[in-house]
Amino acid sequence: MNTIRFLSVSRRVKALPLCLFTSLPLFAQTASSLYQPGVTSEGAIYCLPMTAVKVTIQVEKTTYTPGDFCKYSERYLRIKDVSPNPTVSYRITTIRQEPIAVADTAKCYAVKFDAKTSATNIRLSDEGILLAINAEPKAQHVSPQFVPAPRPSSVNPRQFMSEEILAAGSTAKMAELTAQDIYEIRDSRNLLIRGQADNMPKDGEQLRLMLNQLDLQDRTLTSLFTGTIVKDTTEHTMTITPVKPVFQTVLFRFSQKLGLVDKDNLAGVPYYINIENLATVPEPEPVDPKKKYKQVPGIYVNIPGKMRSTISDSGKTILATEMPAGQFGNVELLSGALFNKRYTTHLWLNPISGGIEKLEAEQPK
Repeated sequence: MNTIRFLSVSRRVKALPLCLFTSLPLFAQTASSLYQPGVTSEGAIYCLPMTAVKVTIQVEKTTYTPGDFCKYSERYLRIKDVSPNPTVSYRITTIRQEPIAVADTAKCYAVKFDAKTSATNIRLSDEGILLAINAEPKAQHVSPQFVPAPRPSSVNPRQFMSEEILAAGSTAKMAELTAQDIYEIRDSRNLLIRGQADNMPKDGEQLRLMLNQLDLQDRTLTSLFTGTIVKDTTEHTMTITPVKPVFQTVLFRFSQKLGLVDKDNLAGVPYYINIENLATVPEPEPVDPKKKYKQVPGIYVNIPGKMRSTISDSGKTILATEMPAGQFGNVELLSGALFNKRYTTHLWLNPISGGIEKLEAEQPK
C-alpha cells in the first residue's frame, strides 16, 4: 500500500548565530552526527528536506435561482427554455501542483562548533531545514494567496416596479406589465444612444450615468423572467509527501452536484495521482543497522533525484510536472575542513531539494 503523508508547511527563516554555542566543548572542526530522538545533543540540529507536492484546486460553484415570472418568459419576452427549478452545479476551473519542502526526520544531524571553525552562522527554516551557512538564504518563492472575488450586490427588482405593477391582482398581470416596462426601458436606451431622445443629456458623463441606470433596470426586471445566476470560487489545497513511488492513488473525488467530496465518497468521480521516481541518482547502499558507523566531521547535503507527479482523471492526464526530490536521491558529506579558519566558506542550499546551489570559500585577509 502506498504511503502518503498530508502536511502543511511554512517557510519563514530563522538564524542560529555562533554565540548560542559559546558554552559547548571545543572540537577541532565542524562535525555532524546522526540525530537520535531523545538524545540531548550539543549544538544545532538541522534536517535536510524531502520534496512534497502541493496540489491546489479551484472550484466554481454556480447557483441558479428561477425568477418569479419564469413561466411567462417565452410569452412576454420570447425567451425559451427557462427552467422553473433551482439548481446548484460545480466545475473545476484550475488544478496546479508545485514542490514544497518538508523536513526529512530521517536526515537530521547535529552540528558542533569550536573556536577554530569558520561556520559562524547557520540559517534554518522554521522546520529546521538547513538553508545556508555564513550566508543569507535566497528568497523563496511564495505562491500568491487566494482572494475570492467580491460578490456583486443584489438589487431588489421591486424597487423598479411601478405602482400599477405592484397593484396588479395576479402574477400573470404583473408579468405582462413588467414586460411592457422592460420594452419601454430598451426603447429609451436606444433613443439615447442614437441621440434622438427628447431630453438628451448635456455631456458624456450624464449620458453614461443614464445608460448605466437603464441597463441596471433592464437586467434587474429581466431577471424576474430569466432567473439569477451567482458564481462563487473556492480554493482547496492538499499536500502529499511521497516516501516511495505512488501509483494510481485517489487524490480527491469531484461531483458536478456536490463539488469536491471525500476520497471515500463514491458520489464523486475519482482523480488520481501518480508519483514516479525518475531514478536520476543511483540508489544509496543499504545501511546495516547492526554495524557501528564512525562519526565523520562535515556538513551533510542532499544529492537530489527527480520525480514526476501526474494527476489524471479516468485515464486522461490533466497535469504532469517533474520536480527535484531529496528523498529519491543520496546524501553527500562536505568535508569539515571547508569550515576551518583557513577559509571563510559560504554555502547556499536549495530550499526545496537540499542540494548545493552555491559554495564559496574565501581566503582570510
